[in-house]
Amino acid sequence: MSTAADFATMKVESKLFQNRYLVDSGKPHIKVRAHTTPSKALLALTKVCPAGCYEENDRGQVEITTDGCLECGTCRVMCAGSDDIEWNYPRGGFGIQFKFG
Repeated sequence: MSTAADFATMKVESKLFQNRYLVDSGKPHIKVRAHTTPSKALLALTKVCPAGCYEENDRGQVEITTDGCLECGTCRVMCAGSDDIEWNYPRGGFGIQFKFG
């Protein structure tokens, strides 16, 4: 059994593993709109998304894998005022299921 001290020194990835995520196959709640060159905000998402959902592909475009999304809203804030992403809450029963808190 882990102690509070063990939990405090865990890496972020280990803490994220404590949560559960129910994937809504074929119905992602966030979509990156089609682009040829990513905006600065989209490129920033590859660095600031706490769950690491955004990645730049080999063609230089930003893609998202919503599995594991924390629904924190960081991407909404970063892309506020632009149409870079389409963001919705997951359908009822799907998405992040926090184990602690």
